[in-house]
Amino acid sequence: MTFYNNNPPGRILNRFTKDLIVLDEYIPFIFYEMLQDENTSALFIYSLALRCFGFWIDVICTTMFVAVIIVFFYFKEVNGANIGLVLTQYILLTGYLQWCMRQWTEFENELVSLERFYEYCNIKTETITKEVKQIPKNWPDEGRIVFRDVFLKYNPQEMYILKKLNFMIRPQEKIGIVGRTGTEGNIIIDDADITKLPLEQVRSKISIIPQEPFLFSETMRKNLDPFDENSDDVLWNALEQVELKSVVFELPDGLHCKVFERGSNFSVGQRQLVCLARALVRNNNILVLDEATANVDPHTDDLIQKTMRKKFAHCTVLTIAHRLQTVMDSDRILVMNDGSIEEFDHPFNLLRNKGYFYKLVQSTGKITALNLQNDARE
Repeated sequence: MTFYNNNPPGRILNRFTKDLIVLDEYIPFIFYEMLQDENTSALFIYSLALRCFGFWIDVICTTMFVAVIIVFFYFKEVNGANIGLVLTQYILLTGYLQWCMRQWTEFENELVSLERFYEYCNIKTETITKEVKQIPKNWPDEGRIVFRDVFLKYNPQEMYILKKLNFMIRPQEKIGIVGRTGTEGNIIIDDADITKLPLEQVRSKISIIPQEPFLFSETMRKNLDPFDENSDDVLWNALEQVELKSVVFELPDGLHCKVFERGSNFSVGQRQLVCLARALVRNNNILVLDEATANVDPHTDDLIQKTMRKKFAHCTVLTIAHRLQTVMDSDRILVMNDGSIEEFDHPFNLLRNKGYFYKLVQSTGKITALNLQNDARE
């Protein structure tokens, strides 16, 4: 425990990430010989099967050839020229027969790829909105969100994970969502039912910062602005606000530097800050954070929290969190239990009511619970 107390979590996470990258690089070499033996064995068995198949085809053809010769012994009136012609054509026919049989087996093997292609072609596509509602270009300008009898589940065959949600989030309100964890109903954003809006438009108007930062194997500019809608000045300004300007500026190509796969040339905290800068560039009025600070060091956590309060003060912010410290400064906290709304109020009011949220706070320990209560009171 002394090691974890003396070292910041960010350094430990960065080291852990680097170790994972090293494992990704060395594991293929470690298993190379074993996989090569497995592949060679499979190839050897495949070659033996082909030879065995060809042998039995030859046996069948030879047997039929001998049978034809024996038959000719019983037809004395057949002359030698006709016998020679028949035997010559039969030899050619046996060669074609072997070729056709081999091609048929190859064709069956190749059909596996066709079956996969057919499976991909029949994947259910996303529902296309039939009745597209015309909305203002700057929608949503307020950020009011209303849930009306909303049911949610991952797959049609599974049970509902959210059941009959009914609540309203006021414009510019900061909501924390906590709890232990097919669509029906209506989600209204600024008086517009999102089920009647183009899906790509709804997605473009909501910024999301996930727990695992997602970066493209592209340039830094493409990661911040995939559709080239903003100038370099806007991007540099966003990087400066998240304290990444100096880091990117020192790279050989600046904004055009290459981001490696999964952002491996940046630390965990830096990758999360890139996602935050992307949200700043988008400048949407609705922001969703899904445990955005769970895997970062305290300095990055503090920077993200300060940026959220300062730069997204005009936005409606939904913070999904398992760490209660992340949401104690929210305007209201939505407490979920078994897919339903258990409580929905200001953190301090929830603690005074001593309900489900109060039990969650108390389960963190006496000292942590006391700190959380002080944060809620402030």
